[in-house]
Order: sequence, then structure tokens, then C-alpha cells
Amino acid sequence: MKIVLAKAFRENERMLMRRCGYFEIFNRRTGEVSYIRQLRRTPFPRLHLYIQDFSPNGLSANLHLDAKKPVYEGVRAHAGEYDSPVVVEEAERLKSILNQL
Repeated sequence: MKIVLAKAFRENERMLMRRCGYFEIFNRRTGEVSYIRQLRRTPFPRLHLYIQDFSPNGLSANLHLDAKKPVYEGVRAHAGEYDSPVVVEEAERLKSILNQL
């Protein structure tokens, strides 16, 4: 699910995501930074957010739910949900928090 906010933020993207309950993860294979929010005390399921653009004009991000760990080693495909009720509710929660900052 795409999240777009046209608003200037005083903090960097890492601090904004921490305020929303997300932790930064770094993919050593691709060099990509993303953010996760665990739904339970287990690694999966988890909400997974990729910030595509962060500028003085706002932010653009892609949010999905990682339902489970990838089945095959080295394969990027996973059981991701992009428009489930959980993802829609989380997108609204993120917008609400970020609009207040």
C-alpha cells in the first residue's frame, strides 16, 4: 500500500519511524534500508515499510505485511499482503501519527 504525505518534517526518517514503533533493518545483500514493526513477539508476521522518497516536501512509502519468512533461501518472494485490513489500518495509523508531528 502506498503512503504519501505532503508535509515537512523536522526529524530524519529513522526518528520518525521510531516514533511510529518501527525499527530499521539493513539488507546486506542489496544495501537497502527498510523498517519493520512486529505484530507479536515473534519475527513474523510483521509490517514492513520501504521509504521511497523523503524530502523537505514530505515522504512517500510502500507498506506491506510479511505474513511469514521466505520459504526458499536466496529468494526475494514472500507471503506479502499489500491491501489486507491489517495493512489498511496500519497505513491510517501511520498517517495519523505523522500528521501530528
